Amino acid sequence: MIEPALALVEFSSIATGILAADAMVKRAPIDTIKTGTVQPGKYLVLIGGMVADVEESVAAGREVGATALVDYILLPQVHPEVVDAVGGGRVPEVTDSLGVIETTTVAASIHAADAGIKGAEVRLVEVRLADGLGGKGIVLFSGLVADVEAAVEIGVGALERPELLVRQVVIPQLHAEMWENVSEATRFRARVIGEL
Repeated sequence: MIEPALALVEFSSIATGILAADAMVKRAPIDTIKTGTVQPGKYLVLIGGMVADVEESVAAGREVGATALVDYILLPQVHPEVVDAVGGGRVPEVTDSLGVIETTTVAASIHAADAGIKGAEVRLVEVRLADGLGGKGIVLFSGLVADVEAAVEIGVGALERPELLVRQVVIPQLHAEMWENVSEATRFRARVIGEL
């Protein structure tokens, strides 16, 4: 999914989310639309396409789903690593340090990831969205300590409301065994299946 713009709209009601997603795809031609439920009972609509079309589509979703709107993000010229990470891509290379941004919404984590990767010389290890996180999002940056610190600060600074941030940390010289765990998967179940 490589488009000039990426947007995500997050709803607290599944029924309203489905209704809003229908309005979004009817309002403007969208190249990509992915929708679905996440815990705790939220509905996500992820779209990609030409900037003007994505803007129109998001406007329709916000209008129709206003009463259930939790958060949204619209990223014209989204960074390619964000697109890859949102699609499940991972950067498993050993690195000097790890930065983590934990947010209350999925949209906020995507926003923080895009701002951080554009503002500092880092890689996105992972952008994890909602499932198994109680609806939260996490962003993992890797790189040299100063660059990771900058990416985390820039990512947190991009959040539009203070309540969107749960926590931010930078871990210099992440232990090799911790790096092995984090770089392979952040879901606990994925780490222990077949191990015990």
